[in-house]
Amino acid sequence: MEEKSQIQEAIKVQGEVVRKLKSEKASKEQIDEEVAKLLQLKAQLGDDGKHTFVLKTAKETLTGKYGEDSKLIYDLKDQGGELLSLRYDLTVPFARYLAMNKITNIKRYHIAKVYRRDNPAMTRGRYREFYQCDFDIAGQYDAMIPDAECLKIVYEILSELDLGDFRIKVNDRRILDGMFAVCGVPDEKFRTICSTVDKLDKMPWEDVKKEMVNEKGLSEEVADQIGEYVSMQGGMDLAERLLQDQKMSQSKQACAGLSDIKLLLSYLQLFQVTDKVVFDLSLARGLDYYTGVIYEAMLTQAGVAPVAAETPNGAPREETASVGSVAGGGRYDGLVGMFDPKGRKVPCVGVSIGIERIFSIMEQKAEASAERVRTTEVQVMVAAAQKNLLEERLKLITELWNAGIKAELMYKKNPKLLSQLQHCEESGIPLVAILGEQELKDGVVKLRIVATREEVPLIQNLHCVSLQLCTLTQKPTTCFFLFVISAFLLNLYLRFIYTSVLVWEAITFSHPKQSILHVLT
Repeated sequence: MEEKSQIQEAIKVQGEVVRKLKSEKASKEQIDEEVAKLLQLKAQLGDDGKHTFVLKTAKETLTGKYGEDSKLIYDLKDQGGELLSLRYDLTVPFARYLAMNKITNIKRYHIAKVYRRDNPAMTRGRYREFYQCDFDIAGQYDAMIPDAECLKIVYEILSELDLGDFRIKVNDRRILDGMFAVCGVPDEKFRTICSTVDKLDKMPWEDVKKEMVNEKGLSEEVADQIGEYVSMQGGMDLAERLLQDQKMSQSKQACAGLSDIKLLLSYLQLFQVTDKVVFDLSLARGLDYYTGVIYEAMLTQAGVAPVAAETPNGAPREETASVGSVAGGGRYDGLVGMFDPKGRKVPCVGVSIGIERIFSIMEQKAEASAERVRTTEVQVMVAAAQKNLLEERLKLITELWNAGIKAELMYKKNPKLLSQLQHCEESGIPLVAILGEQELKDGVVKLRIVATREEVPLIQNLHCVSLQLCTLTQKPTTCFFLFVISAFLLNLYLRFIYTSVLVWEAITFSHPKQSILHVLT
């Protein structure tokens, strides 16, 4: 421990030296020399060194992980000329974290910003700075079980969000590599051809083939063979057919990938998600760190206005536009080993969900349907119909808060009823509890349903009130809210009776004859 403390102190001192040189704008050679000393000291800590920087990362950390997508990495230079980068995704930092901390088994999610030097397209949810939500499973497990769970999570998320029809494409990098090999693609061109195939969801096959031939140097014959395979889609039957394919069966890599795809599809069938999953040989995912199963979720309909198109004879028709990928991921068994000093590998699989893109689609859907989007989770507004009822409003909202009901009131002593109701309509608050002088005398609170503007008086009878409003709204939360309102009214009513008894006793004991005569009359 003493040695570790000494190294940490030396790192601190050396860090000050580097910062001083940078502030003095020393020569690059001098700064590089001192930075190298600092890195040597940090290396002596081994994997226990803690790093606090989140946004900027050493350039070499990200290079060699993303293939042709590396051109989208934001490069930075600090005052001393050190080359840094903004993080491109959450997967590479996660793998680095596992290696640094010697973690071999973990299941986690992470929501954070990432950065892409891309051409933004606001309507499609494509930004240069955006949030991603990652879910990853790291550890040595039996084949395809964690992979199937990741796909199940994507299925559940997209189904619950009700964004429209979607498809989850699955493939395997080993199948792609085996396909390239049997088609005659040179080994050194596997990754670059894989990046080109990955453009098939944005470009027609003719343009992809042209890039393969003219820019990547493939022969037309090889490109045509690839085209035959990447046009195939299906399920378990396609995997079985490819295992019997004369060319594909010659590749051990492809056969291993096809066997895992069959196993994955069988697990997904047990998870009851195969109605949205398709085995698609055109899915490539251009990132270099994938080693096995890969997948991507595509929205094919988002409830937005259809795109106008033309039939071959020139007549207009409506066509549903694909709104692109909203989630993607796969298996990256070798990435952690790139950061481990001893090259120890930790099998990992995960999925990344583009939050901004999903938000963009939800906004378009809401605008197209003219639905009012709720801007609050508040369930009920406690309102007053007359002045000087702040105390009663505070008492009622306290009862609701104590019962766990989300309620609010306007921060004014005497707000106008109209402004309170307008606030509910604008914010999407579904219920309003209205207190008035007459209501308090009658032991009643009016419940207004904002959507229908129907008002229901709530009396002291708890069972009748709950049953009546439960039938009206058919919402358990509303029923529970009504129960609390009724309990509040009953409490007021009992206090009124108790006060009346006290007054009666005071009058009786003070003026017994007058009291009896008053009662008799």
